Amino acid sequence: MSITPAITVRGLLDARPESVGLSIELLAGAAGLERHITSPYIQKTGLALAGFHEYLQAGRILLFGDSEVRFLESMTAAARQQASAKCFNEALPCLLVTGGADLPPELLLEGERAGVPVLRTPVPTATAIGKLTAILEDRLAAREVIHGVLLDILGLGVLIVGDSGIGKSECALDLVVRGHRLVADDTVEVRRRAESIVIGTCPDLTRHHMEVRGLGLINIRDLFGIASTRTSKRVELVVQLDRWDPEREYDRLGLDDASYLLIGIKVPLIRMPVAPGRNLAILVEVAARNQLLRMRGINAARELVARLDASLRVAAPEHRSAAAAKHLEEDEEL
Repeated sequence: MSITPAITVRGLLDARPESVGLSIELLAGAAGLERHITSPYIQKTGLALAGFHEYLQAGRILLFGDSEVRFLESMTAAARQQASAKCFNEALPCLLVTGGADLPPELLLEGERAGVPVLRTPVPTATAIGKLTAILEDRLAAREVIHGVLLDILGLGVLIVGDSGIGKSECALDLVVRGHRLVADDTVEVRRRAESIVIGTCPDLTRHHMEVRGLGLINIRDLFGIASTRTSKRVELVVQLDRWDPEREYDRLGLDDASYLLIGIKVPLIRMPVAPGRNLAILVEVAARNQLLRMRGINAARELVARLDASLRVAAPEHRSAAAAKHLEEDEEL
């Protein structure tokens, strides 16, 4: 199930940007705090103050630096009011002024009248753009909810998926007992960061909890300690549990490079058949260890096949030579 990413101006302020060194104060336009920010990219177009307001793009924060503020101060009060009114359109989520500059009263008045939040930060423009973009990219990243279990196994993020009732939670519980860490059970929220990174986390409501048939809901952190859980982890391997089908052909060597599509990003996939007598926890842990080796360029299956090919190439000329000698002997006897 996909989730459409969105954040309001109020949500931006509640995200505590001061924790990353970007303190923001609200100066005017509190009525517009529910306006939506739909793009992580900041627009800094001074042309809007010169009458070219059609270049303003919807859903993007408008940023004024020292040059824009000085330009406003050079205008008459009537011109400032007119320029400010054209900037504050319905599609603009908010205005952020950097450098802690004092703003002309006309700008605050028009922001209040249009219901567009006017924000100010003492951080310089370049730094503010970098920090604000990082916050918005994280909050506006493409998201999806997956039915599965996410664990941190030896530092590798492993997502276990499969049909309901196949044993995902029991397998995860066994792995936690073996010292690994639970991120999310049953409901895993994944989001895309950059172009090739998938981050998985757990909804706040079910964090640290696990449902095990026969036991009900249990709190992993209370049972096994705070080191048994973590809030998020990059997804680097997907293990799909399939019910055993005796008529199905399974990969015996591990040469196939299968992948699982998460939010448009391919993640390495291992399909693991589930049958009575198989210790899933040990198999998943070994799969994680093997994936860590593959990430370092060590592939046991391919190395064995390469040695086998080399052995066959060496044996082939000897076989041909022996066959030729035998034919020669037969010709001499004739």
